[in-house]
Amino acid sequence: MGIQAAFADDIRARILSAPEVVLNDTDVMRALIAATDADKGRNIVDLRGVAMNRLEGRLGQLENTHKDVLAAAYENVAGTNLIHRAVLMLLEAADFAQFLSMIDNEIPRMLRLDALRLVIETTQSGGAAGLAAYSNAIVTAEPGFIADFMALGSAPHIKPVVLRAVTPETEIIYGDTQGWIRSEAAMRMDLGAGRLPAMLVLGSENPHQFEAGQGTDLLVFFAGVFSRALRRWID
Repeated sequence: MGIQAAFADDIRARILSAPEVVLNDTDVMRALIAATDADKGRNIVDLRGVAMNRLEGRLGQLENTHKDVLAAAYENVAGTNLIHRAVLMLLEAADFAQFLSMIDNEIPRMLRLDALRLVIETTQSGGAAGLAAYSNAIVTAEPGFIADFMALGSAPHIKPVVLRAVTPETEIIYGDTQGWIRSEAAMRMDLGAGRLPAMLVLGSENPHQFEAGQGTDLLVFFAGVFSRALRRWID
């Protein structure tokens, strides 16, 4: 009994010296409340305990929401930084050959993509069609292809950026990577008056990389810069 009393006195002294340790420990508080409820018997309901349990549950939900918000904010910041770095790289291209090398290699790696395709509509066998010989990223198509491509699985009103899962109908532009790409972002680009449109397509093996409902502001910005950079070399 003397040992138990000494132990109890030690615990009491520790609690009195730092009560916040007990109050901040969820498991300890739950054990104390459970012990109190057991002493009251089955016929007594502790409404304060019920309220505390509900508040504890709500607090847990708020903490999870807070973590999700922080994670989303971090991803947005990281994505913004990647897009800004890619834009600066495009603007630094010294000639068209370097520009093509960037969209073949550096830009996809920087943006963590598994495929990047620049689709250019043309009515001629030369001109824009000849560009495909200089870059694996360039795909040429007949007029109207881009509108049809972006409308696949979408509402009648075509948005400037379409995020979706890849289907057999859309994977035809990926060449050697066909069958591996699971999600894509398709962006229509205006190359100026008198020219047919172009389209930039970003592909990923991750089926959740590009999904409907995600924000597209950064992609709209990137497509705008990309189209202006491209105009420099085709004017």
